[in-house]
Amino acid sequence: MTNTGTAISTTANTAAIVCQSVSRSQIESLIAHATQALVFDACDFEGVDLSRLNLCGFEFRDCAFMEATLYAASLAQTTWLRCRGRQADFEAAELVDAQFLNCDLNNTKWHRARLSSAVFKECKLTGANFEEVAHLGLSFDDTLLIGADLRKMSIRKTKLQQLDFSEADLSGCDFREAVFVGGSLRNAHLKLTRFDGADMREVDIGGLKLVDAKLFRGATISLNQAAELLGELGITVA
Repeated sequence: MTNTGTAISTTANTAAIVCQSVSRSQIESLIAHATQALVFDACDFEGVDLSRLNLCGFEFRDCAFMEATLYAASLAQTTWLRCRGRQADFEAAELVDAQFLNCDLNNTKWHRARLSSAVFKECKLTGANFEEVAHLGLSFDDTLLIGADLRKMSIRKTKLQQLDFSEADLSGCDFREAVFVGGSLRNAHLKLTRFDGADMREVDIGGLKLVDAKLFRGATISLNQAAELLGELGITVA
């Protein structure tokens, strides 16, 4: 690879950029001269504009993306491991088959991003905005989505493992036949949300009002959950 002024460690199949503060011009040069898969390890992209760059297949380990801009970037099949990206902007980005593992992505923007078959596992997405994303096959696992905007998202027939939707906007979401394994819907916004056939026995529904009970028609809840809803009317289930 041509010398770009950035420290690079190479192996047979990858070129690793380690512990660098990477600018847009540097990453453009790396892309232009790349002959191997690129891996960024403990690199700093904070505040960097990466809009519209082709980063497909790249791997980011322990990198900082706070307030970075990835508008309309090509990020398909990327891997993000233990990255920090508070307030990063992924609007309109191509993220098909991307994997985010143990990442801190609070207050990120994903408006109109393509997230088909993307995976978020053990991530923090508090306050994240997923408005109008393409999300066929998108999965969340053991992830914080507190206060996130997930309006009109379809998560039908999915096993939802330890997802915290507390105070999230789930208006118009489709949870039909989903299985909630732990997690929380405490104080979530549920206008026109559907739960037909969902198994909700293990999810925390605290803070929901009896007026919301009609949303659970056709769903399975526990006796304790039913008692909690009736408690809103001052009725005690003995």
